[in-house]
Amino acid sequence: MGKIITFANQKGGVGKTTSAVNIAAEAGLAGKKVLLVDNDPQGNATSAVGLFDKRNIKYSTYSTIIEPETVRNAVHKTAYKNLDVMPSNMNLAGAEIEIIEFNDRHKRLKNALDQIKDDYDYIFIDCPPTLGLLTVNALVASDGIIIPMQCEYFALEGLAQLSVSIKKVKQMYNPSLELVGILITMYNGRLNLSIQVMSELKKYYADKLFKTVISRNVRLSEAPSYGKPIKYFDKYSKGSLSYAEVTQEIFERI
Repeated sequence: MGKIITFANQKGGVGKTTSAVNIAAEAGLAGKKVLLVDNDPQGNATSAVGLFDKRNIKYSTYSTIIEPETVRNAVHKTAYKNLDVMPSNMNLAGAEIEIIEFNDRHKRLKNALDQIKDDYDYIFIDCPPTLGLLTVNALVASDGIIIPMQCEYFALEGLAQLSVSIKKVKQMYNPSLELVGILITMYNGRLNLSIQVMSELKKYYADKLFKTVISRNVRLSEAPSYGKPIKYFDKYSKGSLSYAEVTQEIFERI
C-alpha cells in the first residue's frame, strides 16, 4: 500500500511546490511509482511537470474532490520516469465553497485517493498556502506531513500555528497522521538570522529536522519555467543533489 505525504505550510513562498515536485521526480527515478497531487488552485506543481495548458484540463483535483469516483480520470502521465500527476487549475478555488455543506467535506480527497493508493509507492500532495478545507482534506488523506520552511522569524511563529492545526486534525479525523520532517529551504548560511533560527529549530525539533537543507539556488528557480523537475533540468546542480539526498532521507523515515 502506498504512502501519502502532504507538503504543507500556511506561509507562501517557502518552497512547498518546489519540494513536492522535485522529491516526487527523485522518487520516480529511484524506481518508485509516484503520483503528484496538485492541491493548490494556482496549479504551479502542474506546470512544473510540463502541463502548461491547465484551463483545458477536464479532470483534475477539483473534479476528484467534487466527485471522488472520477479519480482515475484525473491521473495524467508526465514525461518523467514513474511520475503521474493529478493536475489543478483555478476551478479548485471554488471547491471549498461547493463542499462546505457536505457531511464528509473533510475527507473528499481521502475518499478518492483510497481508490488508487495501492497503485503507487508514494502519493505526494502539494497544498495551498492556507490552513483551509483543501489543506485539511490533504492532511486527513495523508500518512504523514513534510513542512518546508525558511529560516526566518515569522516562519517559527507559523510552525507553531501549523503544529496546533496538525494536532487538531490528528485528534479529530486522522489519528495515524505523523510529522515526517521539517525541511529547511532557501537556506543562506551567511545570514546571522538563518543561523539563529536554525539553532532554535534544533533546540525544539531536532529529531524532526531533515539533515539535508536546501540552499538558495538559481537553477531550482529556473526549472519550473521549462516544465522540468531539477534533476531533468540540471542534474548536477546543487539543488538537484540536495533534493536527491532529502528523498533518500524520506525513504528511510517512512
